[in-house]
Amino acid sequence: MEQRTVHPLQSEAENEAYRLIEGDPELGLIILCDHAENRIPPEYDQLGLKPEHLRRHIAYDPGALPVAEKLAAKLGVPAVVTRFSRLLIDPNRGPSDPTQIMQISDGLVIPGNVGLSEAEKENRRKRFYEPYHAAIDTLIDEGIAHGRVPVLLSMHSFTPAWKSVPRPWHAGILWDKDWRLPKPLLAGLAADPELIVDENVPYNGELEGDTLNRHGSRRGIAHALVELRQDLLFTEEEHEDWAERLARIVRGILDDAAMAAELHKIHHFGRKGHELEGHELGARCAPPASGGAEISDETLRIELEAAVFRRLRDHLRKRTDVQNIDLMELAGFCRNCLSNWYREAAEAHGLLLSKEEAREIVYGMAYDEWKARYQK
Repeated sequence: MEQRTVHPLQSEAENEAYRLIEGDPELGLIILCDHAENRIPPEYDQLGLKPEHLRRHIAYDPGALPVAEKLAAKLGVPAVVTRFSRLLIDPNRGPSDPTQIMQISDGLVIPGNVGLSEAEKENRRKRFYEPYHAAIDTLIDEGIAHGRVPVLLSMHSFTPAWKSVPRPWHAGILWDKDWRLPKPLLAGLAADPELIVDENVPYNGELEGDTLNRHGSRRGIAHALVELRQDLLFTEEEHEDWAERLARIVRGILDDAAMAAELHKIHHFGRKGHELEGHELGARCAPPASGGAEISDETLRIELEAAVFRRLRDHLRKRTDVQNIDLMELAGFCRNCLSNWYREAAEAHGLLLSKEEAREIVYGMAYDEWKARYQK
């Protein structure tokens, strides 16, 4: 069993990483808001950015905090919200994620993040990142101690368009393998004919090391992430409307005895949709995920995975309009990452490749030539 250090919750005056909204732990729900504020302590000099930059989505999730606060108040449950900008360090990224501290975000260079020492990165983790996550763990442990495994609901917001491409959804529910909360949430939102909703939009919920992976998937805690479009969150009335809508849906889910029996227990899921098919509650919430066939032939499995790699490599060779920085911002990897992984795999089999040789395999030409032709 995983052993965790117990961290007593601190007041707002005692820490700068998070704020605790009081609520009844016995109700079995914890609200989270990873990107609640755009606050940067004075000694960081706004990371070299202008005030208008800190009002953009790159610094926080506009509208997510007031909805989270109102939702927690309506349901009477506790919430943990951040008190620092994601530009300092992103609490919704794992420690090994290269996008945890962004040097460039949405095309904007973040001067205060360029050339950071390992000591400063560690300082930010200890000062902002870890206290926030420790507070979440403490609330979960308190809920379990009160006799009810809590459910986690994380509030986020997204921009109406990305690189001039409109995003039509009013809301999205992000999830990975645990369907218990996402499916009934989706069903509740989809019941409103005026709403455009979908799962895993505009982002995918399968992000290793993010907040819900760390506190939900790894601990077997039911969870879901709600994404709301920012142009629907301008006014207090809009905040109130979304909080009331979500409170009504969540209250209905938690009051359903069959759903609550599933939600308030620790359960570790395998592949996506695993155990959903044929399950009475799963059938009530949504249709099962398709696929999931196991491949027992090891040689065939390796051949299939190699074919997938070649197709991805060839796709990236064709899509020269997609820059490496775009890939890093959206997916946390780029062509150079692929070449590094290829090189590491070769070395594991005793084949030594230079960095340039590995990059040529991925790019289909010398890296310097590709940059001269296509890098913007």
